[in-house]
Amino acid sequence: SSQSPQTPSAAMALPRLARHCARARPFSTRQTQLWPETVGVGIHIKDEPGALHRILQIFKENSVNLTSLKNQMSPLPPHLHLFQIHFEGSWEGSGTMEVLRKLKPEVNKIFKLPEPTVPWFPRKVQDIDQFSRSTLDAGTDLESDHPGFNDPAYRERRTVICNNASSFSTGSLIPEVAYTPEENGTWTHVWDQLTALYPRRACREQLAGLKEMQEAGIYARERIPQLQHISDHLKQKTGFTLRPVTGLLSARDFLAALAFRVFFSTQYIRHHSEPMYTPEPDVIHELLGHVPMFTDPDFADFTQYIGMASLGASDEEVKRLATNYWFSVEFGLLWESGEIRGYGAGVLSSFGELMHATSPTNSKIEIRPFDPFAACHQDYPITKLQPVYFAASSLADAKAKMKTYADQVDRPFHVKYIPETECMVTDKKVFSRPVGLKFTPVYPEMQELLL
Repeated sequence: SSQSPQTPSAAMALPRLARHCARARPFSTRQTQLWPETVGVGIHIKDEPGALHRILQIFKENSVNLTSLKNQMSPLPPHLHLFQIHFEGSWEGSGTMEVLRKLKPEVNKIFKLPEPTVPWFPRKVQDIDQFSRSTLDAGTDLESDHPGFNDPAYRERRTVICNNASSFSTGSLIPEVAYTPEENGTWTHVWDQLTALYPRRACREQLAGLKEMQEAGIYARERIPQLQHISDHLKQKTGFTLRPVTGLLSARDFLAALAFRVFFSTQYIRHHSEPMYTPEPDVIHELLGHVPMFTDPDFADFTQYIGMASLGASDEEVKRLATNYWFSVEFGLLWESGEIRGYGAGVLSSFGELMHATSPTNSKIEIRPFDPFAACHQDYPITKLQPVYFAASSLADAKAKMKTYADQVDRPFHVKYIPETECMVTDKKVFSRPVGLKFTPVYPEMQELLL
């Protein structure tokens, strides 16, 4: 069988399909209240010692919890400071009114802050169920150059697997797939080819993760693992879970799921006629390329940082985050003892890409130090071997740099993930508009109101 120079990566349907992010999402922007409601006010106070202390003391005396505090110089008049304060409460609550009443004598002016308006994003893990209904390309839709395009039995098999996957929802068990001897044979063929390269070309975290999955009895050379068994193991190890997907997702949807430590995985496998090639994500790419790395805590954190930074971000910011995902989670490299090792799934799941990226004598590639501020602007080919890679000194170093990048993503709010409830908490109340809406709607209740 022929060996493709590159096995296209699962998630990197993402930048290629980013144009589809503009599609309007057909679900409600209203959210179930799982977090404290907040109120936002702007206040002008004098630029003098003790002024802010007196303001904060009022909140403390009334047992009101602040969620956000931001200040800036007031352009006119210059002797005043403008503070934007968000705190837990509601406009109808007696506690809010009491705080405002006590603030009035201490400030020059108080006004209501409008709610920031951002693209819709999931607030609880159950919201991710809606993504399965908006895949961009179904797993049953094959291009004419797909090895299985003219094989009706293969196409029917994919339809069955995708139909089973579509029944999944949060909290249910992932449907098992009874893989055929032919499908398991394809898995074994690729397993033998890739694992022979791993000791000298894969990073130590990949080797440790693969060994861990084998020792747990989840991975074996002879059979394709089941997603539910993998998901249960990862949940205990790093908090990540898998969920089946029937096709390609937009960059925004895919990254948003990562914010909840959820990874969308296909269950169908490439055509048996070309076991070393697939023009799309398949179960071999997911389980040999991605999953072993998710057993590593630093890698899990790194991936979640990208996802969390995407929540409510602009299309431009999501595109840059997806590009960083491409050059790290998909095609990232690491330096180990002076040698290059692969950690990205697009490298680890492709015989040709792994040889290409880690060869010390390959003069056709450029390996740059990992810098997410630079990588996010780098162009790349989709269907060819990569000419440019980014290599980090360690996963801990890559994680720290990605955290720095994620923290500067331009959004009018901050978000925190609560693993116990699997929900997101924002530091201020935000209004979520449909992703396809390309303007900021103005509502009467969001106008500035003097109090």
